[in-house]
Amino acid sequence: MAKEILFYGKNIEELKKLSIESFMELINSRQRRSLKRGFTPAQKSLLEKIRKHNSGMSKKQIKTHCRDMVILPEMLGLTILVHQGKEFSPVTIIEEMLGHYLGEFTQTRVKVKHSAPGIGATKSSASVSVK
Repeated sequence: MAKEILFYGKNIEELKKLSIESFMELINSRQRRSLKRGFTPAQKSLLEKIRKHNSGMSKKQIKTHCRDMVILPEMLGLTILVHQGKEFSPVTIIEEMLGHYLGEFTQTRVKVKHSAPGIGATKSSASVSVK
């Protein structure tokens, strides 16, 4: 039997019915403060895309540059392509992500992979052929 996931004592169906104001009471102060200030134009357009997708009006993938968007209950189950500086990476929203920011789940930096040293990098590499 699968364990029911609760977010501050509320199950997923109850969370999806909550308004943004009542959801704000459940999350941390940093996220609550950013929601209280209101949405930026980029965040508003992302919410419109999400609401169109949830109502079935749009079948396109949701792409966004808005990494500072707080994850709301209406986003649960969606896969959102979040920009990470060079490309978009898919983020599937699950229950444990509620109240976090979208940018927390995609890395912007990659591990540096060095190859062989270039010509003239060291004294010994000066005698190596150009091929």
